[in-house]
Amino acid sequence: MKTEIVIYEDNAFLRQSIAELIQEDGRFRVTGDFDNCNQVISQLQKLHPRVVLLDIGLPGLSGLEALKGIKAHFPEIDVIMLTVFEDNENIFEAICAGASGYLLKKTPPQKIPEAIEEVLHGGAPMTSSIARKVLHLFQNNLRPSKELDRLGPREQEVLQLLTSGHSYKMIAQKCQITVETVRTHIKRIYEKLQVHSATEAAAKAFRK
Repeated sequence: MKTEIVIYEDNAFLRQSIAELIQEDGRFRVTGDFDNCNQVISQLQKLHPRVVLLDIGLPGLSGLEALKGIKAHFPEIDVIMLTVFEDNENIFEAICAGASGYLLKKTPPQKIPEAIEEVLHGGAPMTSSIARKVLHLFQNNLRPSKELDRLGPREQEVLQLLTSGHSYKMIAQKCQITVETVRTHIKRIYEKLQVHSATEAAAKAFRK
């Protein structure tokens, strides 16, 4: 069964291009694409997507406002921000609101299906420059919470790498373990912290 995707992007040409790119990938199916988020809750209630691609600068309800509504009503939906905004404020607000990934629109098109697949396996896909900013935010604004003590040393290492934008493959190489072992660690992290995504795990394990 193909994974269902919904897109929110006000640039009609870009929205259609992304939809066609995703449709060409045999793993996914675009069930809806919209130029605004004003009816996002009712639309998602009808479409039941697994992943939403969401712009920030939309007319009417902003992408960040929509993200908060989506996560409040549909916590099981993974939301990947796809935007031109790369300032710390938008990045941090999106992560705190529950975004599972953050891609810039200048991301090579072929990376979008890869990002969707990564998020489906619990990853947090980010454009490399965004991952660097996120790492800087964590290093300067966050400190470990008591929740982090629930995790073993290797699990803490994996979580740190995951939340700084490393892919499963990169984590495996850095820790000298297999990708399957990385998935096992992440599954246990989610179980111990009682969360469902990398951003939720980071928010629970670290605090401002």
